[in-house]
Amino acid sequence: MLNESTIPNWLVILAWISLALSVVSFIYVSYDVRKHPQSMKVMTYVWPITTLFGSVLWVLAYQKWGRPQAKKHTTMSQVSLGSMKEISNDSMMKMTMTEGATNQSMPMDMSDMTPSPMPVSVFVGTCHCGAGCTLADLMIETLLFFFPSLYVIGGYHWLFQERLYAGFVWAFVLAYIIGVTFQYLAIVPMKHLGRKEGIKAAIKADTLSLTAWQVGMYATVAFCQLWLFPNWFGSSIEANTPVFWFMMQIAMLIGFCTAYPMNWFLIKKGIKERM
Repeated sequence: MLNESTIPNWLVILAWISLALSVVSFIYVSYDVRKHPQSMKVMTYVWPITTLFGSVLWVLAYQKWGRPQAKKHTTMSQVSLGSMKEISNDSMMKMTMTEGATNQSMPMDMSDMTPSPMPVSVFVGTCHCGAGCTLADLMIETLLFFFPSLYVIGGYHWLFQERLYAGFVWAFVLAYIIGVTFQYLAIVPMKHLGRKEGIKAAIKADTLSLTAWQVGMYATVAFCQLWLFPNWFGSSIEANTPVFWFMMQIAMLIGFCTAYPMNWFLIKKGIKERM
């Protein structure tokens, strides 16, 4: 069992600061997102959940790309800049007049659905995947701490010698269920699919994305729990320490990085919808 006195004070303080910032970010975005309704309702939950690992950086991302008005302003600015390079002043005036008439007759929620630039769409799509993983890990790590016997059901002793891997099994299963559910809630209204077709499309869109996320995340957790912490502290750390959750935040950020290219591929191939 780890003696917590072996953990440096500076690391504990850093962990508490990081966790506190994430909680404040979560509360802020949870409140703000309800004042700025999302085009896709599932994003009302995705944005706050992702601040639990992304903290202040994800608050800035939400303010720039998540708020409907901010998203609309960013997209329209890019359209205007691109148009100025390609059309004459006379054509620009006609386009502006047409655009103005369109905006007056178009409902606000439809104008918010203007596709974002590809890097932004991939970012949001990866957040959508990450929200399910984050929620699953919060639930599973807490359950495993209070009910260690769940490790045995996950394969500890009879399938894995390390209980960490049994925890990975639980986390992946729950993350997959939540991730596919989130994907279903996003893809069905976008493609106007029925229940059966929606489930198939959600599984197809989320499987590779979630797997790519978990590869990066699990590799980070395994490195820390099986090598770094045993060599640094003399043992792995438990979920009742702030340093554990600080490690999970870092692991989720790395999971985001490994899932981003996969989401780019899936969106480019039309397997996953642009958000």
